[in-house]
Amino acid sequence: MTVTWDPTAEGVLRLPSGRLVRGRGLRRPLPPGPTPTFALYLLGKQPPPSDWEQRWVRWPDFWLPSDRRAAATAFREAWERAESERVEVACGGGRGRTGTALACLAVLDGVPNDRAVAYVREHYAAQAVETPWQRRFVARFDDTRP
Repeated sequence: MTVTWDPTAEGVLRLPSGRLVRGRGLRRPLPPGPTPTFALYLLGKQPPPSDWEQRWVRWPDFWLPSDRRAAATAFREAWERAESERVEVACGGGRGRTGTALACLAVLDGVPNDRAVAYVREHYAAQAVETPWQRRFVARFDDTRP
């Protein structure tokens, strides 16, 4: 059974395949409406427990994931689950790390690496992907490398 987001809800990004993923900042209140069925949290320290399944990628603010292979695996899981579940990707502010991860999901969905940041900025948040190294991470993202 497919249980996804309302495409008009705040923070919801529609990928070219039609998959819907919600990005948000954890420093803001949980938006009204349904909760995620799965969340990918991108934080420097472990997130608090939630009422839904979650996966944590250690990722300090303004930097890159501490373990890039683990991040790529987590992105792939989020992308796959977004086909039939309400997937949320979140960091503290919902822009830099979240935008970077959403751009990587866009790459997994078929958006060329060199267009993925622009795609997320157009369809999610104009301020997404905050640093030059985050942009470079997306440009070089390839989840198939060992």
